[in-house]
Amino acid sequence: MKLVLLSGSNVGTKTRTVIDHLAEAVAAYDPTIDVSVIDLAEVDLIFADGRNFTEYTGDTGRVARELMAADAMIIGTPIFQASIPAALKNVFDLLPTSAFLDKVVGVIATAGSSKHYLIPAQHLLPILSYMKAQVVQPYVFVGESDLHRGEIVSHDVLQRLDRLVEDTVVLTRTFATIREERDAAYGF
Repeated sequence: MKLVLLSGSNVGTKTRTVIDHLAEAVAAYDPTIDVSVIDLAEVDLIFADGRNFTEYTGDTGRVARELMAADAMIIGTPIFQASIPAALKNVFDLLPTSAFLDKVVGVIATAGSSKHYLIPAQHLLPILSYMKAQVVQPYVFVGESDLHRGEIVSHDVLQRLDRLVEDTVVLTRTFATIREERDAAYGF
């Protein structure tokens, strides 16, 4: 299984802190899972211009191809101005509309205010649905008070993140088994 953890902002560290915890949680849950981390703060992406994702080069092409090749992903997003960051939206714009067909996608969001709790449901989940993702429910919201000096300090958040890892892996394997059985029924 190929699992991509995407830190969806080119600024800040809170989302990356949570993504790093998820990478450790995946390794602890099942060390055979091929996990990779994409941090938008560490890549040089150009703006989407309508090309096929295979035509992009450099970091842009690498990120697009890695997401397309993944079996599952967990997308982390900070909430800026009551929405997802433009850098994350640009990633979606690089990909075809059915990019997440047969892929399981988990979501985490970090925000400075609990008032932004519903932003992932209002802004991110419709995009993922449109792109045909099987979205893991519920997403994990990480507030300002859940982090301190670059560490997750909320036991509840840690438990929910571990559960998100488990649910993402179990759903990915379950859907893969169902697809294999369906394909085997055709007999070719």
